[in-house]
Amino acid sequence: MDPIHLAIPGFVLLLLAEVIFSAWSHRNLCETKDAASSIAMGLGNVFIGLFIKGVIYLIYDFVYQFRLFTLDASLWWVWALCFFADDITYYWFHRFSHNIRFYWASHVIHHSSRRYNLSTALRQTWTGNLTGTFLFWCWMPLVGFHPAMVMTMQAISLIYQFWIHTEAIHKLPRPLEFVLNTPSHHRVHHSSDLKYLDKNHAGVLIIWDRMFGTFQPEEEKPVYGLTSNIHTYNPLKIATHEWASIGKDLRKARSWRDAWHYLFGAPGWSPDGSRQTTRQLREAARKASAPPPGIPFIQK
Repeated sequence: MDPIHLAIPGFVLLLLAEVIFSAWSHRNLCETKDAASSIAMGLGNVFIGLFIKGVIYLIYDFVYQFRLFTLDASLWWVWALCFFADDITYYWFHRFSHNIRFYWASHVIHHSSRRYNLSTALRQTWTGNLTGTFLFWCWMPLVGFHPAMVMTMQAISLIYQFWIHTEAIHKLPRPLEFVLNTPSHHRVHHSSDLKYLDKNHAGVLIIWDRMFGTFQPEEEKPVYGLTSNIHTYNPLKIATHEWASIGKDLRKARSWRDAWHYLFGAPGWSPDGSRQTTRQLREAARKASAPPPGIPFIQK
């Protein structure tokens, strides 16, 4: 049994609790059509997973036959190692998903809501595993983690990430904020503000962002969504809109080089520079906020 399936009743209860809190506090945290789209995306993800996860397990099991070590799943420290191995793998997978358009085309679905609540956590891709994102984890069975351990830890990570999709919680005590991925940290990740773009890629532990230079604390209230938002509640369009954009770009590519960059370059890449990647957007914003040459900057 997939641990995510076991967690569904808990998801439902927390969703209802957030709706009640939103009404009681008059904070308007939820929007019916947006939430319905997110829930539909989540149900589609679960349905597709019923077919594809068995194939993924078989691939991990095949890799496991060539394992370098045999790590005993009955030992607690092996599970601890598995947790850290999964979490750093998730960090790099997530970071690549924001910087390579082929993976972004699946992951963008999760960022397409302009709301930030627990239903947003359910807005999951329908095409992620079909593009081979699970291959990021193939090194784990190769070094000796049993495939069942790998997939269980992946599920635990996703279950953890459900509760951090909320504005109902401001910040946790400082020691927890320093170590864990929290609602505050993940709100930054879902923001379309330039200073927040492509930050806080953590799964469970925020320490990887601190180590690898992608950490950004929450300061101003985030604006959620994409730098160029889609205006639809249709789950099919939400699931495929970036793939459709890639198809249009590939049809107008004038060379194999252009085609490669349209598919595997940074999201927003264009041969003439008419569109900007998130890195270019951040750099432009940095230059725009810098003081003119020759004028000393005074910190207020």
